[in-house]
Amino acid sequence: MPRESFSGFDWIDEAARGREAAGLVRTLRPRPAESDLLDLASNDYLGLTRRPELTGAAAEAARRWGAGATGSRLVTGTTELHAELERELAEFCGFEAALVFSSGYTANLAALTALSGRDSLIVSDAGNHASIVDGCRLSRAETAVVPHCDPEAVFKALHAHGGRALVVTDSVFSVDGDAAPLTELADACCEFGAALVVDDAHGLGVLGEGGRGALAGAGLAGDADVVATVTLSKSLGSQGGAVLGPARVIEHLVNAARTFIFDTGLAPAAAGAALAGLRLLRAEPALAGRARTVASALHQGLTAAGLTAREPQAAVVSVQAPSAEAAVRWAADCRSAGLAVGCFRPPSVPDGISRLRLTARADLNDRQVRAAVDTIIATAPTG
Repeated sequence: MPRESFSGFDWIDEAARGREAAGLVRTLRPRPAESDLLDLASNDYLGLTRRPELTGAAAEAARRWGAGATGSRLVTGTTELHAELERELAEFCGFEAALVFSSGYTANLAALTALSGRDSLIVSDAGNHASIVDGCRLSRAETAVVPHCDPEAVFKALHAHGGRALVVTDSVFSVDGDAAPLTELADACCEFGAALVVDDAHGLGVLGEGGRGALAGAGLAGDADVVATVTLSKSLGSQGGAVLGPARVIEHLVNAARTFIFDTGLAPAAAGAALAGLRLLRAEPALAGRARTVASALHQGLTAAGLTAREPQAAVVSVQAPSAEAAVRWAADCRSAGLAVGCFRPPSVPDGISRLRLTARADLNDRQVRAAVDTIIATAPTG
């Protein structure tokens, strides 16, 4: 009897029709090497990615060490550059040790899966990044998702569990740009002997003295029960990620973190560029303050015109849109007017909070900031 013709991927067509009907289709837009657009969409907070110090360091590393790492970190993928970057990153941020990964995403997966397990609890903020959400799912630990920035809810979750536990949060949340109550979270962890893991992707280079990060700013860097994850692709202008913490934690990750053991190491060019970016940040500590100043200027200009924007606590400025469709149209109109902005809508954010996401960059001058504000106001949806 002939089988009815069907395909294992027919369901994809239905999913695509649903996305199109909801106005949620995403497309890739390759950018040219050079562009006339004023960039408020990237994560290049300090404007370092095109600095000749970084591009030169990347080229030199590739010439010396090769285009790729050639293997996992435990086989052939660790160069002297990786070790140097880890030493300087840990020292700059105030931690005992660091471990570099191929991305900030894999760094979060490593920290959450290797530092928890079936017999433990992870308490996770509802606003955490997708990499944290995925790390919780892969960890096989019990996960309690608590209301956003609610230390009392964290306290209650830890109290109810009573055993081995880990609290995880972004330091600065990527959608709204608000900051986690790190001191209160650390107090709750201390009360119950829990560990605190903080994704400082949006804090490194912007917060703390000279950009040393949110944990340094809160006086928590280097604490025995505190771990930070960072990305090298934002303030440091390169690519990759890292976990920072006590030496025994880093040694454990080397032996237990699957995204470290089984992943090819970070390319030498990226490691070299990140090291150059870190050294530039150390040499030019005013960059961190300038990024925050630009964020404040964007916020003040937009809110003065009647737009709804969250007061930035780092370099992310979030501007509310009336709907997902309006956010997409607004971002497109900005681009047509010469300004690149980010656009957050479902499924990146829940329904009802679609918005433009602006990146405040330290290399923007006052004229560029005013031009950006004027463009966003002029293209704002009217209804």
